[in-house]
Amino acid sequence: MQNETHYITRSGWLRAAVLGANDGILSTTSLAIGIAAASETRSPIILAALAGVVAGALSMAAGEYVSVSSQSDIEKSDLKREMKELEETPESELEELTQIYISRGLTPELAKEVALQLTSHNALESHARDELGINEITQARPMQAALASALAFICGGILPLLVAIFAPLKYMVFLQYGFAIIFLALSGTLAAKAGGSNKLKSVARICIWGTVAMVASALVGYAFGVQTS
Repeated sequence: MQNETHYITRSGWLRAAVLGANDGILSTTSLAIGIAAASETRSPIILAALAGVVAGALSMAAGEYVSVSSQSDIEKSDLKREMKELEETPESELEELTQIYISRGLTPELAKEVALQLTSHNALESHARDELGINEITQARPMQAALASALAFICGGILPLLVAIFAPLKYMVFLQYGFAIIFLALSGTLAAKAGGSNKLKSVARICIWGTVAMVASALVGYAFGVQTS
């Protein structure tokens, strides 16, 4: 029998990678568009895009690490408390586990037997999984999330940086937007495929919200350019 592939096993790194790539494309493009709308030379556009890639990657890594570390701290605290309760009130914890299985559809007799056997095998693991919802798949991994976010942001941010370097200056704003939509659509498609979700919905929502962000950046750039010209 072949092992089944479940998309939930990818949730930890996939969320961070998708967020990083999309943010890299969108924030770097928005910066480039805003500066391009206000500037008549290429250098400020390239500098803004490059600074956006570096700052964004470090910011994403730090943000993910702090956020996921907080989740990890909560999980460790809950596990420590659960371990103490198992030592001090084992009968109460056994009854609690039994009630969980009854609520899921088992008969009281079968639920009690299952709770006894799982407690005998690994009491803490059983309570972590069935009472707290903590398991190996969903367990917080701060460093993994930080690295995935940073690398994905760099991969996404390099694309609009290349457009800033090579695109004709006269059409920079329009080309940045056009390529960004293509990049975002590809990112959304890959994310949907990796996560087993609807590709059209994934692409539509990221392109719509991406357009809103880039239009807002262009308006700011044009307003700034008009005021300083």
